[in-house]
Amino acid sequence: MTDDWTGRMAGERMTVDKQFADRVEASSFSNQQWGLVMTAVEFDIENPGELAAARLVADTSKLPSIMPELDKIGHGSPMGDTPASPGSRDGSETGGFLDGVKAVLGLASDGGDDERIEEAQRLSQAYAEALQQELESNGRWETICEQATG
Repeated sequence: MTDDWTGRMAGERMTVDKQFADRVEASSFSNQQWGLVMTAVEFDIENPGELAAARLVADTSKLPSIMPELDKIGHGSPMGDTPASPGSRDGSETGGFLDGVKAVLGLASDGGDDERIEEAQRLSQAYAEALQQELESNGRWETICEQATG
């Protein structure tokens, strides 16, 4: 299984999650929203067979599909009540099924989503870089690269 190596980074991911908390707090994402972003992000290793050129990268291609759900989470109360999404005037827009389908197909028209996607992409790649540094400092980067090559 080619993704087996991703599960072997759990300890390092927990460490990076703690270190990265201040970056998330400084962003426009709540902790819950960031958690959803990270469920849509997959990690890949470019050039895993060449250790000197190997680089952990965030595959953020699925981010557009979670934007409607991200807006539902909002920055609401702990009970899950969320304010109206920034794009709605009266709170009636809910980012329902059709909006999710449009997002998956790349037909979503909300320009605010583009900015949020770009921010999520930047943060996700910064997270990937921090994760690679953690793996390198623990002496596990070479082993992860070897596992990624199959």
